[in-house]
Amino acid sequence: MEGGAIAQFIPLILIFAIMYFLLIRPQQKKMKQHQNMVEALRRGDQVLTQGGIIGKVAKVKEDGEIEVEIAEGVKVRVVKSTIAQVLNKTEPAA
Repeated sequence: MEGGAIAQFIPLILIFAIMYFLLIRPQQKKMKQHQNMVEALRRGDQVLTQGGIIGKVAKVKEDGEIEVEIAEGVKVRVVKSTIAQVLNKTEPAA
């Protein structure tokens, strides 16, 4: 009787293991890459926001915001986590 009860849980355990390796683990890896990209933002980087705005980082603030210049003399404050992609990285000053 006990062997039958354990056998019933094996498919459930296998489904959870498959979901972990196919869904949860890749999502965690992607989130970590995004967090590293956001932390590495510097002044002069060209970025794309999740709203589709392309601009150049004018100032990196400590409170989770950056200032992005979207046109000459037009700067907007953007939350760091909404940066979707860094298009051009600036070289670090030597």
